[in-house]
Amino acid sequence: MTIVEKILAAHSGRRTVTPGEFISVKTDFVFGNEQTGELAIKELAKLGNPKVFDPSKIAIFADHFVPCKDLRTAEQVKVDREYAQDQGLRFFDGSKYGIEHVVLPEEGLALPGQVIIGGDSHTCTYGALGAMATGMGSTDLAIAMAKGEIWMKVPHTLKFTYRGSLPKWVGGKDLILRTIGEIGVDGALYAAMEFTGEAVDELDMDGRFTMANMSIEAGAKTGIFRVDGKTREYLATYAPAANYEVVEPGKDAVYAGNYEYDVSGMEPLVAFPPLPSDVRPVSQAGHVIVDQVVIGLCTNGRISDMRLAAHVLKGRRVDSRVRCLVFPGSQRVYLQALREGLLDTFVSAGAAVSTPTCGPCLGGHMGVIAAGERCVATSNRNFVGRMGSLDSEVYLANPAVAAASAVAGRVASPEEIME
Repeated sequence: MTIVEKILAAHSGRRTVTPGEFISVKTDFVFGNEQTGELAIKELAKLGNPKVFDPSKIAIFADHFVPCKDLRTAEQVKVDREYAQDQGLRFFDGSKYGIEHVVLPEEGLALPGQVIIGGDSHTCTYGALGAMATGMGSTDLAIAMAKGEIWMKVPHTLKFTYRGSLPKWVGGKDLILRTIGEIGVDGALYAAMEFTGEAVDELDMDGRFTMANMSIEAGAKTGIFRVDGKTREYLATYAPAANYEVVEPGKDAVYAGNYEYDVSGMEPLVAFPPLPSDVRPVSQAGHVIVDQVVIGLCTNGRISDMRLAAHVLKGRRVDSRVRCLVFPGSQRVYLQALREGLLDTFVSAGAAVSTPTCGPCLGGHMGVIAAGERCVATSNRNFVGRMGSLDSEVYLANPAVAAASAVAGRVASPEEIME
């Protein structure tokens, strides 16, 4: 069996599972956010508001609209906060902690070999740690909160191998954009994407979180990495007392497909609107004028992303036409960036640094774009109207390209402005 199949077998009390069959799976951790959590709470109320299966294994995050942008979201967060208090759950206010997909691993709540269910499509992020993590709707979330288990169809596994050494400026964001560009936004539909190869070994954990985060953009059920020395080092920092099980694929594991990529000649990529699959090398982007640049969020808001963007912006100025917004993924990242002088670099360059929030990614607040405007973002989606007006455009890129674009006032490679 593959990694995901072995994890699901262990959590369903079975020796083996087969792709396509339906099973009932015990969960190790369940969480929602202020939107999906509120809906799950309403579903639980219909069931008589039962006690959750284990308060220590459930959390609610408020990160999409915090600091609260209006009365509706303030009331929404209040419902979640009061429910968490009543049930004894952990409640993470994004203003204090940050974005769920960055905070949850930092809090040591995601571990190898686990089954993690989240009320957010980018729950697959924790596959970077060797967990079977997937997003579900609020009704499923409610049942998982109440029972500690959930039904699931066993996904087939696709294996993606990345050969060669990563060129300068190329990272996890570029690897996953290339993959989505080649297989399409439904190329891994309801599959587990297993990432491996020398280039993946070379990636730091931040880059792996980015790749796992965007596996959903290829239609995947989850994305997953094998546990190695870098994984263990990360866990030793953020979950030093945790016990976990490392799950390896069987030597005779059967994959539904195998894809291999040589990354040695790659350059940074840009996903043009309206899909993450419309990918082009930055050198072939053409003259695309931009009005806004967003750096950070749950896809590229970790400390190495902040360092990369600051390296490009150091000693330079954001173009006078461009609004450059920086969103560290968590308050831990924010404080580390502060200690390293990165925030000084951002502000001195003319960027605005925000408290962690998902706000602009979904066109919620703190970065909504108007009709006719273009934004380069390190986020994960560029659908029509994703960040505001239906007549706006979003271009996805890594932090170095985003920072370079802020300086150039158009989609640009860091090589162009650092000559």
